[in-house]
Amino acid sequence: MDFNKLFNILDFDRDEKLSRKDLYRAAKNLGWYWSEAPFFAVFDLLTLFGSISRKTFCYYMNQIETDPLGPYGDVLLNAKYGESGNKARSAKVTPKEREESKMLSKTSLKILNDDPVKDSIRILSETGGIKTAKSYERLLNALDFKKIHYEDAAWLIIDPQRSFTKGAWMKSIGYRGKKDIRMIELCFERCAKMLSMYRGDIEIMFSRCPFPPDSYDWDEHFHGVIEKAQPYFIKPGNNIMFPPTNGFKPWVERFIKNGKTMLVMGGCTLNSCVRVSAVKTQKFFKKKNLQVIVDMSLSGARVGNYRQSAMFGGMSSVESAIVEMAENGVEVVRGVGYSD
Repeated sequence: MDFNKLFNILDFDRDEKLSRKDLYRAAKNLGWYWSEAPFFAVFDLLTLFGSISRKTFCYYMNQIETDPLGPYGDVLLNAKYGESGNKARSAKVTPKEREESKMLSKTSLKILNDDPVKDSIRILSETGGIKTAKSYERLLNALDFKKIHYEDAAWLIIDPQRSFTKGAWMKSIGYRGKKDIRMIELCFERCAKMLSMYRGDIEIMFSRCPFPPDSYDWDEHFHGVIEKAQPYFIKPGNNIMFPPTNGFKPWVERFIKNGKTMLVMGGCTLNSCVRVSAVKTQKFFKKKNLQVIVDMSLSGARVGNYRQSAMFGGMSSVESAIVEMAENGVEVVRGVGYSD
């Protein structure tokens, strides 16, 4: 492949630099979809904090072409993640917003303890039936509520992307898609509220799957909450630990070194990416005394995954995921409240 010719195609403004704006224009004008998704994801991350030169672009492309893992190999080691610690880069917090956030945090225990159950049961009753809703209500009520000091924990939101609510993933479900993703929408709504509530206080990061460009963006609930230059970990499969070059392990190792002992996970989907990522992370960092916590109030799955099934021994896929996580040392809780 002639990387210089490819650069010429992508460099729309002809300034000899590839910017995120150039990349998005290329994706739209060239009709990029699934086959270009990995390339788009990698260069979205590599241009996060600024444009790259022709020489740098060709260097990155050579890394991709010669690496057995392609775009998920050593090229990701070139990514920058901004300030060490990355305390909720979501916001440029004004003094007024800071005070409002502190006031909100005082009521967060009630918000998390009551609303997730009520909201979840209401949505499941409407979309999955009374039996499904009652079964999930019993499951939630059997879980503990956890209060922690926010300086003791970091937070990872898994794949809060529009693909799951309006894009390629949701559309792949078929005619039931809009109804089937209602619990994921609730999960994203609550994650965005929590991010606004604790911005500037909680150390937080995100992951993203390489979806087609028009499905890659953050879900609309996070617009205005997450900065455009928010760093993230590329996660092409269910496991946040892969690829090993995506920056996740160094991030966890750094915050453990700085005294944090817990990683709270939320996002989607609960029975696949959240489940696998939580179990893999707990196992890998067990010897470093990290406790992975999955917050059910901030996690969601397809409505169909809350229904009991013979495939899971009479449990739902969600309940089976909770059992698997607990058996592997992950602490699954109804909700988490933070205090300063």
